[in-house]
Amino acid sequence: MKLYNTLSKKIEEFISHEEGIVKMYTCGPTVYHFAHIGNLRTYIAEDVLERSLHYLGYQVERVMNITDVGHLTSDSDSGEDKMLKGAKREHKSVLEIADMYTEAFKQDCEKLNILWPDTVVKATSQIDAYIQVIQTLLEKGYAYVSGGNVYFDTSKLKDYYKLTNHKEDDMVVGVREGVEYDEAKRNQADFALWFTKSKFEDQELKWDSPWGVGYPGWHIECSCISMKYLGEYLDIHCGGVDNIFPHHTNEIAQSEAYLGHDWCKYWFHVEHLNDIHGKMAKSSGEFKTVSLLEEKGYDPLAYRYFCLGSHYRKTLTFTYESLDTAQNAYKKLKNKIKSLSREPDLHESKIDYYQEKFKEAINDDLNTSMMLTVLYDMLKDKELTDFTKLYLTEDFDKVLALNLIDEEKEVNIDEEYINKKIEERNEAKKNKDFALADQIRDELLKDNIKLIDTREGTKFEVIE
Repeated sequence: MKLYNTLSKKIEEFISHEEGIVKMYTCGPTVYHFAHIGNLRTYIAEDVLERSLHYLGYQVERVMNITDVGHLTSDSDSGEDKMLKGAKREHKSVLEIADMYTEAFKQDCEKLNILWPDTVVKATSQIDAYIQVIQTLLEKGYAYVSGGNVYFDTSKLKDYYKLTNHKEDDMVVGVREGVEYDEAKRNQADFALWFTKSKFEDQELKWDSPWGVGYPGWHIECSCISMKYLGEYLDIHCGGVDNIFPHHTNEIAQSEAYLGHDWCKYWFHVEHLNDIHGKMAKSSGEFKTVSLLEEKGYDPLAYRYFCLGSHYRKTLTFTYESLDTAQNAYKKLKNKIKSLSREPDLHESKIDYYQEKFKEAINDDLNTSMMLTVLYDMLKDKELTDFTKLYLTEDFDKVLALNLIDEEKEVNIDEEYINKKIEERNEAKKNKDFALADQIRDELLKDNIKLIDTREGTKFEVIE
């Protein structure tokens, strides 16, 4: 596989630290609100990467954090904690907000066929690990206490900006938008490892530490969680391009200062999804979520198809017109595959040819549009039997994850049973027990039996 590496600024052949095994870390959501579809574009691309690695024969060990504390509204260690902001908005506790939006994010992933990571870790569950790493950084001279807080000293590193290639003068206060001067810092590029009440008195979640009651900075969580669950050498670290600075830059700084050696070799970043307002965000324009798309009649997998049509390193512009086009193409593709004969007749001579073409697309820096092209070319190949096309479609869908082959539904058509349930429902409605009537209707619906109330009585139909 060849991937673009943000660290080297070029496409490189991927070689894992341990042969056949890939240790992969993906920055998880800050669970203070629903994820918008711009956020989810990144997770779709990361999912394709993980599935592609599996397809090529690698064993993938993937870890993701859940940020439920420490992520501020500014990237300069200022502003309000996003979790506290969400709790105030919803009139709930921070932990209630975290649980609610973690579950919502998980449901979005399920709808988009995004694999849930092997290991998912809440930031609040690793406080002891943060304290231990911060203590070591202090002992090594990479950190200092000032104003009650603990900061990482970026002046101790010669290559702090190696991920971004920024010059230090370009990053000072007044040049970067939204960055405020912090008199507690020795250098304005320094970043917080631990906040105490001297910085935020109203913080809901606080823990005892050697430096006072407080809570960890945002960046320390990903380093500690990655090192704890994946070891000292990380193969691939993923995230959106907005994570490159300062979040991933700071992760590299603190992790390599702590370990004393290079930490992560490959950095995989996904470009923004834009709309008419520019970069997709929760605060501008219509708040576009997977649920909103469903309410408007779109299949979530049509949005996945839309994302796969563009390269992950290119900015993608979202409009409902473009999503309409994607949904129509997706439906036509599904119908084409559905029309193929299931009669067993495997044409093996060209299977290897198309699988190699598909792997070439994977190896071309995860070229998803080319993967789709290979799929379409294969389906148009008149030399292939329908059964061979189904075989290859199912094979490619291990990566594309578009549910291209519908599972046959087992339908209960025991008419005597169904008519008995209809009688029970009619009796419930007669007794004005509408809750029971709805329950009976929903139970039959789970068995793909839809009830239809007519003037002549209740009828049923089988949902295909």
